Amino acid sequence: MPSAPAGPEDLGGGVWSVPVPIPGNPLAYTLVYAVESPRGPVLVDAGWEHEDAWAALKDGLGTFGIDLADVYGVVVTHFHPDHAGLAGRVREASGAWIAMHRDDAAIVRAFRGVLRRDGERRWETDAMRRAGAGEEELAGHDPRGGVDPPAEPDRELADGDLVDLPGRALRTVWTPGHSPGHVCLHLEDGDRIFTGDHVLPRITPHIGLYPYDIPDVDPLGDFLASLERVARMGVGEVLPAHQYRFRGLTERAEEIIGHHEDRLSEITGLLSAEPATLWELAAGMTWRDTWDAMPLTSRRMAAGEAAAHLRALERRGVARREGNGGTLSFVRTA
Repeated sequence: MPSAPAGPEDLGGGVWSVPVPIPGNPLAYTLVYAVESPRGPVLVDAGWEHEDAWAALKDGLGTFGIDLADVYGVVVTHFHPDHAGLAGRVREASGAWIAMHRDDAAIVRAFRGVLRRDGERRWETDAMRRAGAGEEELAGHDPRGGVDPPAEPDRELADGDLVDLPGRALRTVWTPGHSPGHVCLHLEDGDRIFTGDHVLPRITPHIGLYPYDIPDVDPLGDFLASLERVARMGVGEVLPAHQYRFRGLTERAEEIIGHHEDRLSEITGLLSAEPATLWELAAGMTWRDTWDAMPLTSRRMAAGEAAAHLRALERRGVARREGNGGTLSFVRTA
């Protein structure tokens, strides 16, 4: 099995993959899959909204004699821009429907509504200030930055739904964590599962909590439960959205669970009876780059990941959050 696809691949059984570039991103590409049906191919994800990505998708599908105008539908595993960005453009070119889980569809609608009202992302600056970021750090933050939300879907999916894929059985498996509405898609007539970002062969997806103190959600707890669920499925081939396809879903899911348990232990060791801000705790964690070398955008994401782990520790009775309405801080309770 190659470590990365050299280009578009015919995977057999009426399934093809196309690596669609993500300009300027270390992930390099999103693997967009096309699944054959009598009504036309259905895409699993669509790739980043960029001219280079659009050309790669169009030309890659053309390798197999597939015209974008013939696409019947696009199933988006989750709303993130490297997966949903080109879905609207595919719909414009083909009349295809777009489907995603109802929880992510709600986020897309809400995000588009906020941008229509505010025009900027000032809430990001406010959230980082509450997390304990210094004013010097925030001085260079541009609230107008970021990526616009994807197109709103035409169809919403729920756990267990069969995707509209005539003559085949592509079942929705709700796997929240990386996003509230993330889904995997089990191709039951081919012993394959499209895992989006939920299970990747060598890296782990970002699990964050935004806003950092949003109540009544536990993204890491949801993610760990979702991993346990897919680990029991016993599917043969795993088709992720990044890196490369592989076998051994159960073993890989268990490895990712172990990774996050290690992270939970690391954060527990940083907690004490003295309150520490979310920013301070995130700065004390181990990251690929040192905290001092991280740009503010990366620190914001690191704080979101720390917040998700702290929420799980709150649910386990190990941590307690303080500072409602002010700077967020945490203490150890057990």
